[in-house]
Amino acid sequence: MELNVEKINTAKIWSLSFVFVTFANAFLFMVFEMLLPTLPLFVTAIGGGAKQVGYVTGIFMISAIAVRPFAGALALRFNKKYLLILGLVISAFSTGAYYLASDVTALLLIRLIHGAGFGLATTYFATIAAEIIPKERRGEGIGYFGVGETIAVSVGPMIGIAALELYDFQRLFLGGMSVLLLAVLMAVFVRRQPETTGTGGKGTAKLKVLEKRVLFPSILILFVGIAASGIMSFFSLYAIEKGFHSVGMFFFLIAGASFFIRLISGRVFDRYGAAAILIPASLFSIAGLSILYFAQTNAMFFTAAICYGFGFGSIFPAIQTWCINLVEEHEHEDAMGTFFNFFDMGIGGGSLLLGLVATVYSYREIYITAIFMYLLFLLLYILYICMKRKTA
Repeated sequence: MELNVEKINTAKIWSLSFVFVTFANAFLFMVFEMLLPTLPLFVTAIGGGAKQVGYVTGIFMISAIAVRPFAGALALRFNKKYLLILGLVISAFSTGAYYLASDVTALLLIRLIHGAGFGLATTYFATIAAEIIPKERRGEGIGYFGVGETIAVSVGPMIGIAALELYDFQRLFLGGMSVLLLAVLMAVFVRRQPETTGTGGKGTAKLKVLEKRVLFPSILILFVGIAASGIMSFFSLYAIEKGFHSVGMFFFLIAGASFFIRLISGRVFDRYGAAAILIPASLFSIAGLSILYFAQTNAMFFTAAICYGFGFGSIFPAIQTWCINLVEEHEHEDAMGTFFNFFDMGIGGGSLLLGLVATVYSYREIYITAIFMYLLFLLLYILYICMKRKTA
């Protein structure tokens, strides 16, 4: 593919709409992460146990995954900006409604509704951002778009715990709802390109469970999700096992490294393609997880966080952009639905798999399994490149 360097350099990324969509997306993920460590405590407070905690976590992901195949068909019939706002409104009022749940059954129903709103919002955020960004700088723009999300994912759990320590569940849930209503307000002021508004007469409304053209990169993000679940779900417990007390700083360094690398990796993607990002980024991730496996000192833990942040922070937006580039504009929802579903399946399935590994062995062995996922990622991607060159 021949690249027009002058066009890449002059195409404008930053606009008020891009800023609004980036911040609103970050708020959505921040509230999601605020609830991860606090909802299990609420489940126990209303009479649930460990099994019910698993149900509350699982039903949310199932609902989000189930609704995404409808995103493409809905976008052909309705304005996707209004569909995004609908997803955010559902997420906002579901978050506020958690406090009204008097038992686990009611909580599960609210989680089911919330998961549907989250599934819609995450899909349309990614596709609307891709529309706003000039195609010549899409890799760079998606990288910037994901910076807020990365920071939110890292600080969200800390904000949730702090809010619960200072206040109570009611204020935690109402505070989360307020943040999401602010995201709704930002989404209202997002302006899409005139030529992309509506259906444009392209395509036919249909349910697409899987967009086959993005299947291979989605399989790669599945492996990344499995490995990421080892950090998201189990690092705090691993830290206790190792006597490491700076968990907050560990996640802060991951966020900082991800922020820094996204300022660079997107431009590299636009100029040199996916391989220039995915191969070194997977090696950074393997290095970070290997250091984490052997870590004995704070310096080793912090080094592991930085290496992992460089790797994950590059890979996620690169594969996301790759998926978007493989399909036509009116098919972006199908591509993003498949992409996010595979990532969420990786997170959910990875939590189950790695939990079993920790039960049979120890929390430390989780990171050997995570390293294996990245080695598989690297092997499959290199084979893909070799096969592509042979058929070129």
